[in-house]
Amino acid sequence: MGQLPPGLLSVVSGRGRSTPLFATLAILYFAQGLPAGLLGKSMPALARDAGLSPEWIGLLALPALPWALKFIWAPWVDRWGSGGPDHRKRWILACLAGVVAVLAVAAMLPQVWLFGAGFAVLIVMLFLLNLFSATQDIATDGLAARLLTPRFRGLGNSVQVSGYKIGMILGSGALLILVGWLGWQATLLTVIAMLLLVALTAWRFDEPLEPVRPRKPVTLRWWLRQLALFWRRPGLAVWLLILLGYKVGDGFGTRMIKPFLVDSHWTLAEIGTLDLVASLVGLAGAGLAGLTMMRLSRRIALFGFAGLQALSFIGWWWVASWGVDAPQGAWIWAVALFEQLADGLSTVALFVVMMDYCRAGHEGSDYTVQASVQLFAVGAFTLASGFSVAWLGYASHFLLAAILSAVVIIAAFFWQPPVVAHAPRGEP
Repeated sequence: MGQLPPGLLSVVSGRGRSTPLFATLAILYFAQGLPAGLLGKSMPALARDAGLSPEWIGLLALPALPWALKFIWAPWVDRWGSGGPDHRKRWILACLAGVVAVLAVAAMLPQVWLFGAGFAVLIVMLFLLNLFSATQDIATDGLAARLLTPRFRGLGNSVQVSGYKIGMILGSGALLILVGWLGWQATLLTVIAMLLLVALTAWRFDEPLEPVRPRKPVTLRWWLRQLALFWRRPGLAVWLLILLGYKVGDGFGTRMIKPFLVDSHWTLAEIGTLDLVASLVGLAGAGLAGLTMMRLSRRIALFGFAGLQALSFIGWWWVASWGVDAPQGAWIWAVALFEQLADGLSTVALFVVMMDYCRAGHEGSDYTVQASVQLFAVGAFTLASGFSVAWLGYASHFLLAAILSAVVIIAAFFWQPPVVAHAPRGEP
């Protein structure tokens, strides 16, 4: 496999208490998956169960706006504190403290009130939750992009996606089950306890010092210049189109899967069980992607996995068209498992190529601006998902999601992968 990059197995400072890099990244992305699962998975089911219409459920994506706008403050996260010890770790710990504070406030408020008269308060708390998580993501992505060499980015992003998906499992399917067993307050207190363990792990990680480079003050002019320098590189126009279209079908389609199951008379416990098992399959997909991308070309992985994502929504269209009674109920399980497998594969492929485009010294900003473009497009389509179901019905909505997922494959004929050191075998 070749020489491991510094810090891949362990970032050693001589103090003997360093946490391995892969383990640290997995746990940090796990912490980001918790609120994402809460917002993207649990909230639609809980909201629909409380009687909210699909239009309002689609608008629950609005508090995720910080994920699309985080490129605005990413340069400040990259620069403030850089050159000193534990630069990004200090950002991560501060953001984890913010997430814990928001969840503590939510635990003190009744669930029934939040989904009724206090719906506006719920939106504000979800916005703050996403603001802290998105800022933590900037610091974590910058750390990963700096310490992982191109050859090991497949495995590194498998760890990222796997950790994130495990967080989503606990923030979605498992949370729905726990709310039924323990109640709203006890469930959120359990999540807070897990996040405190994450903070302890982050504190134990010895972040290597960054190379000291001459740096200009972070001004609006400097920020605009850095954006221009990033996007003016050869091939970035095609890559921008890929970023805009790669995951819109997935976000557009998956937002309405839980409401579809609720309207098909599935209980919250049944939905939670399905989501839990399907997410485990998604973990397997992420792990498989990391291994295959050590040898598979970027082009084949990126667009081949996108094709599988489109095929999964053809499955959801078929299920919604012909009902969910036996034997179609079994087909729901098959389609859900395949959709999560495809999601794990395609997400890792996208993240690896995003990391390939990052410039030295600008890892957090470059990765974040790409993620923001991708998330902005996904968020826009997700906001419209409830209206799509209201106008077209579930079956046509899922078919449209399949079409949106497949369109991006056309870009394969025009895209050239970025030149990186130690590119995978077979890369043009």
